[in-house]
Amino acid sequence: MPLGPTSSAININGSTVSDPAPGVPRTPTNITIHPVALFSILDHYLRRTDTQDRVIGTLLGTRHDNEVEVRSSFAVLHSETDEQVAVDMDYHRTMYDLHHKVNPKEVIVGWYSTGSNLNTYSALIQNFYSQETGPHQAIHIAVNTGVEEGQEAGVKAYISSPVGVSPKPENCVFVPVPVELRFHDAEKSGLDLLANTANLPSSTSSQPIADLEIIENAVQSVSDMLDRVLAYVRAVLAGEKKGDPAIGRYLMNTLGASTEDLEKGGFNASLQDTLMISYLANLVRAQAEVSSRLALTAAS
Repeated sequence: MPLGPTSSAININGSTVSDPAPGVPRTPTNITIHPVALFSILDHYLRRTDTQDRVIGTLLGTRHDNEVEVRSSFAVLHSETDEQVAVDMDYHRTMYDLHHKVNPKEVIVGWYSTGSNLNTYSALIQNFYSQETGPHQAIHIAVNTGVEEGQEAGVKAYISSPVGVSPKPENCVFVPVPVELRFHDAEKSGLDLLANTANLPSSTSSQPIADLEIIENAVQSVSDMLDRVLAYVRAVLAGEKKGDPAIGRYLMNTLGASTEDLEKGGFNASLQDTLMISYLANLVRAQAEVSSRLALTAAS
């Protein structure tokens, strides 16, 4: 799921000419972020003091070749003025050590901040996290909450590149990298609950629904999707709408049926298997009933 509006800025693409030398870290070309990390960032922003324009924190996750997966995050204390910026490094390392004991597979992949302002202080913080993630590049996630007028809420990801003949920590360029939201099936029910709460007229959160209601909603959603698919197919067959080959192939793959399977009697074979299972189930039920009646007769 893409995050935020599309950008016209350049993106880094991995080289297809040759693979990097063994042992050399690859430049991240795609970043995925989980809802837990995103909600932690927003919670940190809501708990900020009145004097803070933005908040920063550490991103934890895993790396797979040229892809970075952000799974969690934690806040880092910092102060920022017009003259200087200070980051509590001891607090950062203590929090990471505690988190690493619980999740040893998650490592520091970068840092986050709220807002869309990238300045000299951002370059200094990026330099600090580059030392923490070395030899890998540190990523930066900028979360725009959309509370400021004229700004749209969204998430952007960056990596840094040094500038100048003699690069300095405060001199770097932030290069955008594609970022998307990824969630597991177990997290979908929680996201649906939050989405339903956002559409309610009151700001109070609704209670989690029961498992039976979740199944009912899922079945209703599947039924609605099937109705839309049937309406589309009937419109194409009736000549009311021009068919899209891509949609047809997608439906064929999703439904798991093909013309060859139908010609070979795949549907009939599946129907016979179903009837056989039903017959065996009835046979077992009848045998159990006969055994119980024989036991009652012998007892009497």
